[in-house]
Amino acid sequence: MKVIRPSRAAMLVLSSFALTVPAQADTPSGINALSEWNLIVLGNLSSSSEVEGRTFVGGNLTGNSSNYNTAPVAASSNAQPGLIVVGNVNGGTKNLNNGSGAIIGGNVNSGFNLNGNPQTVQVGGSIANTNVNQNTVNSGLAASNPGFLQDLQQDKSLLTTSMINLSHEMSTLAATSQLEISGNRGTFTAQPGADGMAVFNITSDQLNSIGEIQFNLNGAETVIVNVSGNKINLNDNFLGGTNGLGEKVIWNFPDAQNLSLTTAWGGSVLAPNANASTSNAINGSAVFGNLNQDGKMQAGTYQGGYIPPSTTPGESTGGASSGGTEVPEPGMLAMMILALGGLIFWRRRRAAA
Repeated sequence: MKVIRPSRAAMLVLSSFALTVPAQADTPSGINALSEWNLIVLGNLSSSSEVEGRTFVGGNLTGNSSNYNTAPVAASSNAQPGLIVVGNVNGGTKNLNNGSGAIIGGNVNSGFNLNGNPQTVQVGGSIANTNVNQNTVNSGLAASNPGFLQDLQQDKSLLTTSMINLSHEMSTLAATSQLEISGNRGTFTAQPGADGMAVFNITSDQLNSIGEIQFNLNGAETVIVNVSGNKINLNDNFLGGTNGLGEKVIWNFPDAQNLSLTTAWGGSVLAPNANASTSNAINGSAVFGNLNQDGKMQAGTYQGGYIPPSTTPGESTGGASSGGTEVPEPGMLAMMILALGGLIFWRRRRAAA
């Protein structure tokens, strides 16, 4: 078989191409996204409350005055700001704290209060009612750079796909632990395997039948509670409090279309297809389809050791699904194909001459 080696011209074309394409920051997806963001809303968020950590909104941000990055959480290793909104920001003034910064795809009609250390705000459209002071505020970026909004929309698509895939993937795991119900109390005693993970599979009827939850992590690094059912009411009290559960416990609601939370909840919540409403706090990460938020999102984002069943330790958990290896960005791949196509055409013309 004849092996075609790249010519010096080919190497020059590819080198030139590599130099002219700006590098893009990696967007965490799958299980990594739960560690990156305190709150992920794939659609629209209406809020009159606060988020202690970072927030991603795939649609519009509306509602009364609300607060973001209110706790001095560790800086993002992926350079993500405190607030990302793919659409517009409307309603009452939004407060950005601790120098967190923001990236907004559309217009900021509500205005921002920029508190804490100097921060950078990037806006695709226009921005109103914002005192810049010592901060950096750049607007009109979508008109001057069409890739600005395209990148945000790709991030939304990536997160949407990977969150739905992650929820489905977790729902297929076999149970290793059993819920014990005694009267009004439900006791979750984790039985972790060698991988440090414990799995409970329960129904929404079982969850509705109890009013108190007792959690025994029993040394587990990750506890997944799969709850079937398309209508979810979270109204239980946690015996011993909710602190420390968000980092290790994931409540997965793969079928949920509607979710209502009225009590302080312990553990991260994964409900990517749900229209949700919260009137109390969640201690952990949370993912919803759309959210009407009147309850605080408390830091304590997921930090467990979940390994997707489709991967082995050491493999990447990035990409459009929760597992697998990374692939080139679509735009990058297309430009590489065009560059190689042009090179082949040039070589044929040269040979013909």
